[in-house]
Amino acid sequence: MKPQSERPAGAAADEVVPELELTDEDILDAMQQISGYLDISAADFREIYHLAHRHATGRLLAGLSAGGLARPVARGLPPGMMLDEAARAIVASGYKGLPVVDDDGRVVGMLTETDYLSRLQAGTFLELLLRMVENSCEVSHRCHETPVREAMTAPAVTVRPESGLRETMAAFRRHPGRSMPLADAQGRLAGLLLRKDFLDAIDRRVHR
Repeated sequence: MKPQSERPAGAAADEVVPELELTDEDILDAMQQISGYLDISAADFREIYHLAHRHATGRLLAGLSAGGLARPVARGLPPGMMLDEAARAIVASGYKGLPVVDDDGRVVGMLTETDYLSRLQAGTFLELLLRMVENSCEVSHRCHETPVREAMTAPAVTVRPESGLRETMAAFRRHPGRSMPLADAQGRLAGLLLRKDFLDAIDRRVHR
């Protein structure tokens, strides 16, 4: 088996568009629909189908890059920013979380709604809402005194702007988040890739 780095481009596409399993009956029926004599076995037909499928899916998804799908981020969150101010920045951005960057713009973490829930010891926002209702809308956490570095998820899972289908898929599998920072060769923030944008792009290419 080839190392992952040497796998052909179509191999990753196969994971996105899996082959339909063909039975011998399917193949023989298809061959009977073709006029003329076919000097080919069911095994040969199956191998041709396998290679054609890999070529087609590789062609459809070629050129898909993280950088081409990323959304711009005006600025990341400083590690020393307080959580209440960071929450305002996240809401204003329209995203569910933002990358955390150091003074040189390098990605050092990711702060999301899930991190806030974790700090507040709640599994979901509904659980948090019920707790607030039961306690007259009071939340016992001093967000205005807690810096981002104490709540962020670190290290952040990132991809390079030039990352293709396989690398991006692997990165999203390593964490359950809705978005992922893009970082250049020096680790500096280069954008934000939303999981839904990535999946939508694959769907559009496969079904166009």
